[in-house]
Amino acid sequence: MPETPRPDRITVRGIRAHAHHGVYDWERERGQTFVVDAVLELDTAPSAAGDDLEKTVNYAEVAQRLHTVLTGEPLNLLETLAQRLADVCLADPLVDAVEITVHKPEADLGVPFDDVEVTIRRQRS
Repeated sequence: MPETPRPDRITVRGIRAHAHHGVYDWERERGQTFVVDAVLELDTAPSAAGDDLEKTVNYAEVAQRLHTVLTGEPLNLLETLAQRLADVCLADPLVDAVEITVHKPEADLGVPFDDVEVTIRRQRS
């Protein structure tokens, strides 16, 4: 059985910001650090063939848009935040699918821990 080719990916890791997401009042008031990783799946062959930025995703622009959502409207759930971030990526017609990971390293779990992450994958239907 032939192997399905793996899609090309552009990855931006570690977009960080102080934001006010969370279900607790203190999270909304004080805020905390959030970190976002985005893995965009797309065909990079057309841009590579012509060395043409117009035929690929400008990852600097994507990072700015993700940062805007991250620092924008406070949300209760990381799942909701991840979905909004995925929607931003999929708004680019060149992006076929995206994997978003939202990290909340300063969450209050009441026990020692390294990180809390929510990861979602969305693709065009």
